[in-house]
Amino acid sequence: MIKSFDIIGDIAIIKIPEKILDERRYRFGEEILKNLGYIKVVLRQTTPVEGIYRLRKFEYLAGERRTETVYKEYGARFYVDISKVYFTPRLSYERIRVANLVGEGEKVLNMFAGAGPFTIHIARKGGYVYSIDINPYAIEYHYINNIINKVDDKVILFRDDASRVVEEYLVAKADRVIMPLPELALDYLKYALKALREEGVLHIYLHIQYQENDDEALEKGEYIIWDKLSQYNVDILDINSRVVREVSTRMAQVCIDVTLHKNINYI
Repeated sequence: MIKSFDIIGDIAIIKIPEKILDERRYRFGEEILKNLGYIKVVLRQTTPVEGIYRLRKFEYLAGERRTETVYKEYGARFYVDISKVYFTPRLSYERIRVANLVGEGEKVLNMFAGAGPFTIHIARKGGYVYSIDINPYAIEYHYINNIINKVDDKVILFRDDASRVVEEYLVAKADRVIMPLPELALDYLKYALKALREEGVLHIYLHIQYQENDDEALEKGEYIIWDKLSQYNVDILDINSRVVREVSTRMAQVCIDVTLHKNINYI
């Protein structure tokens, strides 16, 4: 009956089909509290992720009336209010995967940082991160999380649109750029290239529709990036892709990892 179920800290977030949006939803909430002792709050997601701050709305079903929690992941802790900052546990492996690719002392740009999960994992592995988000609440929680995880000396925060920050402060500053916002990744690719040094790595996240299987999504994703980068004077040295998760029926979130070299007058 429950379409999907996420746990962030001690908060359970459920999606319920429209046909059972009656008093039964509160019973579902109570059952979750009863069966999962570590859950203290049950919420129903009532809207998709939307708006410039990438937020979703919730209905209270059971437990304590709050939306703040502490989420733990691979030894890191993240303090977050899920009504003010977008956060998903479904990228946990992806975050640590990217962090494990970062070399000691590497300079990394996170263009859409949220409360800092990608950034903090990278900083804990020895990278230095320029971390940007336009949402003031995201930056507030990011700052707290930097301190909690003892990486505040390795992270520089910017509260603004990533394009403006790159143009003003970060041209040719990064060895690696992360773009974990599929809705804006292609539009901001130009700024990712500007931020990258002469040679570096891009991690580009896209939502790709497919008809047959995940392999089709990967092929389409790589083609889109090849085509987009062909507009610039860059050499692609290596390209890899992986399916991060299924977003909906026949739609996958994929990550395209691109190592490239920027030539003179690349834009």
